[in-house]
Amino acid sequence: MITPLASIIGSGFLVLGPILQVRYGWLAPAVMAVLCLTAWAFGSAIRFNIARIETETTPPRRIRGLETLSSVALGLAYVISVAYYLNLFGAFAVSLTPWDNGATAKIVTTAVFIIIGAAGLSGGFKRLEKMEYASVSLKLAIIAGLLLGLAVYFVSETSKGTLYILPPDLGPVEALRLGFGLIVTVQGFETARYMSRDYDAATRIRAMKWAQWLSAAIYMVYILLLAYVFPPGEMKLTETAIIEMMRVVAPILPVMLVAAALAAQFSAAVADTGGAGGLAAELSHNRLRPALAYIILVGLGIALTWTTDLFAIISYASRAFAAYYALQSGLAALHATGGRRLRYCGLAVLGAAIAIFGISAEG
Repeated sequence: MITPLASIIGSGFLVLGPILQVRYGWLAPAVMAVLCLTAWAFGSAIRFNIARIETETTPPRRIRGLETLSSVALGLAYVISVAYYLNLFGAFAVSLTPWDNGATAKIVTTAVFIIIGAAGLSGGFKRLEKMEYASVSLKLAIIAGLLLGLAVYFVSETSKGTLYILPPDLGPVEALRLGFGLIVTVQGFETARYMSRDYDAATRIRAMKWAQWLSAAIYMVYILLLAYVFPPGEMKLTETAIIEMMRVVAPILPVMLVAAALAAQFSAAVADTGGAGGLAAELSHNRLRPALAYIILVGLGIALTWTTDLFAIISYASRAFAAYYALQSGLAALHATGGRRLRYCGLAVLGAAIAIFGISAEG
């Protein structure tokens, strides 16, 4: 359960709260609930596919074609998500320093891209991956501290009668499209599908369910505590807005959040870079070696870093993962029957709509 849980409760936790609070106002908890339910629905299609693959012998050609296309979409999503993780890493790395500006953050991001690429080329991923277990524990512990601090602050503000009901600052169409662009913040449950070397289908399905239940509970508590305690106009929508929010709650929380951000983003980027390299080798039947895939990923990631902003990268990553979910839902629909087939067809259409119409928080 820890592997998909760590992927879901990652970068999105740091940026999602301020985005929902600023853009959706008092509707933020409802939007969070919809995001979690959408993720659960896409997860059900992937769980169906996990069970199907366990019993399937040789799939038909059209199924193999969709599986390959799905893997290509996932590979593209990996590339964009690494850029997402490391741009957030750069933003948080300089957030508490005198050099807190966009250019310095991009320089830090570029340097980390080069370090990870060099590690991949030299076979040093194993050493870097050892950080993952410690970073997951650190991240979850800090999130627990954050929720406790928010709970105390919420009770304190409630007792003073100083809760705020903020209006949304988006129209219905823009609100829907922004919601499409935020699906990546609850993404990560699909990692359970690719753990077949270590766990059987029943275990992976159960792990995904538990990870999604627990992450949804954490997200809902987080947004409910955050959405009503900050006055209108006090918070600016930036990559590190959560730090300014938490500075009001408790002086120690910004430092803790930066530590969690750096550990979480670095380990997630290493994991996805390794996954992208392995996926590229598998799809090309080892004609494209992982080392070359690392170079391509680093090059594309640095290009994204210097040509766009973090909120746009979040939107791009959401679109890429939505395309993957649409293809997975389509695969499930081909094998399902009755009402279940209709649901999976609907999810495939929804995933395609998200991939086409999603926009960034600043879009």
